[in-house]
Amino acid sequence: MQRAELHVLGRVAGASNTTLLTRLDAAGTGPLAIYKPISGERPLWDFPDGSLAGRERAAYVISELGGWQVVPRTILRDGPLGRGMVQEWLGGLGDDAPESVVHVIRPGSLATGLIPVLRAVDDDGGPLLVAHEDAPDVRALAVLDVVLNNTDRKGAHAFRHEGRLYAVDHGVTFHREPKLRTVLWGWAGEALPDSEIYRLETLASRLERVDEESSELAEHLTVREVRALRARVAALLAERHHPAPAGEWPAIPWPPL
Repeated sequence: MQRAELHVLGRVAGASNTTLLTRLDAAGTGPLAIYKPISGERPLWDFPDGSLAGRERAAYVISELGGWQVVPRTILRDGPLGRGMVQEWLGGLGDDAPESVVHVIRPGSLATGLIPVLRAVDDDGGPLLVAHEDAPDVRALAVLDVVLNNTDRKGAHAFRHEGRLYAVDHGVTFHREPKLRTVLWGWAGEALPDSEIYRLETLASRLERVDEESSELAEHLTVREVRALRARVAALLAERHHPAPAGEWPAIPWPPL
């Protein structure tokens, strides 16, 4: 991923910033990767500092530091359109694409192991429910999103590949002000599991050794954002509960899937 030539196959439809599907090394047979060049990022008034690509790398670093390990391998490097984020592509294409852990179902058909979080309607006005899996790894991702202050956890951004949960698309994260927007609200207000307390304690300990001005995180985030990151971890450890929507910010991203 660090040195192989990137062969662009095409642009991912619907992405708000330039998002390119590539192959590494061999154009026809190499491993797939996503490439998001910084030159293709749209300016965002509330994220004026750094780059979205840098925030994607920072999210990967935090996922690894805390032991969540749900963000696919993500690096920053040069590519055909300049420096950008390159991330390992997991799963297939088209019908072979991995399935999201967030599902759209009919009321009354709620399967065991799903938690409804949003009422919706179909094109004909029929009722629908948006529900996510009630699983320990999805719950762990909900905690990570609080740590990252993720403003855009859509359903398609969390999926299983070969039985393991992965999460992608972390460009709008780490804002110093509370801006959590997610579809993973199923545990709002509940006590954090011991496994998540342990991850948070591990992350807090490792963040204590992070230099706000010279660490890798400092390459991608401002000093105030790193301090806000530490504060979010400390608050979770003090309160030991999943947060609930505060009502001061839209709680669910649009579109939610």
